[in-house]
Amino acid sequence: PHISLFEVVLCLSKSMDLINPHVVDHHKRVACIALAIASELGLSIGEQNNIVLAALLHDTGALSYEERLDASIFEADNHLSIHKHAKVGYSILNNFSPFEEVAPLILFHHVNFNNSNDSEFEGEAIPLGSYILHIADRVEVLIDKKKDILSQVDGIMSRIRDHSGSVFMPELVDTLERIVKQESFWFDINYTDMKYIVSRKSGLLLWELNVSDLLSLSNLFCQFIDFRSRFTFNHSSGVSACATKLAELVGFSEIECNNMKIAGYFHDIGKLAVPSTILDKRDKLTHDEMNIVKRHVFFTYSLLEPIRDFEEISRWAAFHHERLDGNGYPFHHGASTLSLGSRIMSVADVFTAISEDRPYREGMNSEKALGVLMRMANDNGLDRNIVLMLEKNYDLINAARVTAQNVMRNTFKAYTRYDVSSEIIEKSPV
Repeated sequence: PHISLFEVVLCLSKSMDLINPHVVDHHKRVACIALAIASELGLSIGEQNNIVLAALLHDTGALSYEERLDASIFEADNHLSIHKHAKVGYSILNNFSPFEEVAPLILFHHVNFNNSNDSEFEGEAIPLGSYILHIADRVEVLIDKKKDILSQVDGIMSRIRDHSGSVFMPELVDTLERIVKQESFWFDINYTDMKYIVSRKSGLLLWELNVSDLLSLSNLFCQFIDFRSRFTFNHSSGVSACATKLAELVGFSEIECNNMKIAGYFHDIGKLAVPSTILDKRDKLTHDEMNIVKRHVFFTYSLLEPIRDFEEISRWAAFHHERLDGNGYPFHHGASTLSLGSRIMSVADVFTAISEDRPYREGMNSEKALGVLMRMANDNGLDRNIVLMLEKNYDLINAARVTAQNVMRNTFKAYTRYDVSSEIIEKSPV
């Protein structure tokens, strides 16, 4: 398979828009602005690629509606809490080796220039790319999407100039002054497809992921998806482990098992469209709340399906609430169209969900869990053969689930302890 790093990153970037409709396309627009500045400065293609990737992911550490909204306020840099999401995003992405030059750009993207040519953080110079992200980010939040873009240029640049030296690197303000004279710069931000802009200006589309990197990246993305809720923070890791073990037992190839693991990590990416108040609700969901939850699998499919060579993964991930009798959601696929991989994912999702603790109930033991699965199989909802396979290998499959979820639990605990760094605090204006 030829999996594009850019397309996978763009998928996560789009998914973050689901958290808060007020900031739709923020990541992509910041990427357009940052790329234009980097290109005007004559930075290398590699540096430009890193800046684009960082821009597309810069607010991924903002896991709540409120955090995304706070970051969209121009004066946000005056609030110490704004740096928390940069720290979380950095800490997760820095575990992926191809992002070793991308993650630091995100860590520092809300640090003000403060009239210094030697700004440091923990003894390290703040990268130029971080300052580029910072000014691009602040330009974007000044744009009123309801008004004509060209009519806003003078007002936007006046605000940026007022903060030259104190907040923004003067050289970048000067660079921006040259760029904004081109109407095409503003039209690119508003109207041009990000994929086209990147293909026109850099070689990022040619960066393909090997299997190992794709597995690592999907695991990281799983954290951004699940860490929004303290109740389902390790759900996807459990589903992935369970589905992969079932795939191995039914004789799937190594490639298919890897795809199943990736699909498990991504299967709930659409849940970023579900408010945290619903995800964290301690009582059973109302009918209206359940209707909102039903959106998530549709969004999972719409986000994953455009990625080249992701056809199998997108179907396995997105069809986990479909049922053999056609009464699932959202597509109402039935036995004639649901592949073995999709059937495995459905069983893995139900098994993991009923086996883990939830706000309104404790996780089920083996007898109760298998009873639920068998009843669903008898009602022609789940594949009976897959359920029997799970029953026969319950200890093996459940152990894989528990191990994976314990690992993710420890990771979640580490990230939720992060607080604002003292060095960042010192660089923020009072």
